[in-house]
Amino acid sequence: MVTGTCFADMGNNVTFIELEEKKVEKINNAMPPIHEERLDELLRKNMERIKATVDYDALENADIIFICVGTPSMEDGSIDLSYIKNTAEKIGEKLKGKWKTVVVKSTVTPGTTEGIVVPILEKISGKKAGRDFGAAMNPEFLREGKAVKDFMNPDRIVLGVMEKKSEKMLRKIYEPFHAPIFITKPSTAEMIKYASNALLATKISFSNEIGNLCKIMGIDTYEVMKAVGMDHRISPHFLNAGAGFGGSCFPKDLRAIVSMAKKKGYEMELLNSVMNVNEKQPLRMINLLEKHIGKLKEKRVAVLGLAFKKGTDDIRDSRAIVVIQELLKREAYVSAYDPLAMENMKKMFGGIEYCSTINDAIKNADACLIMTDWDEFSSINFSIMKKPVVIDGRRVVKDKRGIIYEGICW
Repeated sequence: MVTGTCFADMGNNVTFIELEEKKVEKINNAMPPIHEERLDELLRKNMERIKATVDYDALENADIIFICVGTPSMEDGSIDLSYIKNTAEKIGEKLKGKWKTVVVKSTVTPGTTEGIVVPILEKISGKKAGRDFGAAMNPEFLREGKAVKDFMNPDRIVLGVMEKKSEKMLRKIYEPFHAPIFITKPSTAEMIKYASNALLATKISFSNEIGNLCKIMGIDTYEVMKAVGMDHRISPHFLNAGAGFGGSCFPKDLRAIVSMAKKKGYEMELLNSVMNVNEKQPLRMINLLEKHIGKLKEKRVAVLGLAFKKGTDDIRDSRAIVVIQELLKREAYVSAYDPLAMENMKKMFGGIEYCSTINDAIKNADACLIMTDWDEFSSINFSIMKKPVVIDGRRVVKDKRGIIYEGICW
């Protein structure tokens, strides 16, 4: 949605091909099917250049085709390429007439574009890559919730290309963005995406390890990391200690690169440690909770924040999921609130109380866990709780008067 809408804003005609008719109907009515800051505004603005359809015949008039389908994790951590393969087959059937460049934008392990996508396109179409059609890999580096801003203001644009014609077409479509363009081969572009996310995830787990130690020693980890981040070699980004990372990218991508490396005979010990720290981190909140209210059986615990971060309704690998699972395992009563993500979480947990307001969630609660850094959680009246115990996983609470407060790393 973000890729297509932003390209339309740059004057291109964009067609979204989507399998779910409800989403197609929403897009054609200028209603984005996902929540992203400014996306609804840009969609309304550019509807004359945008249409959505379930019909793959729309590919026949395309110059550039972006593959943006999901690559979820399988049980062993490797990525599921079934959506990629199915999409490549559908595209192969439509590689007729004029030259088309097929661009993989989904996050895929190195070798996928050249080793899987291109062979499928060639087999189905009967055409030859580089002679009859182009192929490329163009990873995205977008933060959920700020994806439109990041797309419009990229640090760099990475193009993994197989031939010059596709490079020329992609340079042209990215020309209005005024960002450095890094040209490489597809497998390198694929690895750049994984390496970038792995490093950012590593910074988070590193900060959480330091934060855990700082808490034991009575040191303010945020003050430590503020000074650490002033070093230009490090930067202040992704150094906030808390309940850990989630979302559609970091957990999945780390599992994928670790799984891929293992199949190649290499054990990625650092990234395994990054994932281990992240899995254990939210459970520290349960330990802090029990320290203050004892056994959790039949206690009412409010969970504020279900999305993996503020600004999105995405709950994929949210740290709130880990916490809710543990609370239910220990037979606590759970009330929950999130301004955007409750409908998505209802699909995962039916046995908890979803509240329409913060006050409804915390009223008569024995404790409150804050899992997402929504701004509205910074100033809550906790006096309506049965016992005002607040465990903060995101350092968001500002007024701590009259409550028993503890941060996960502070």
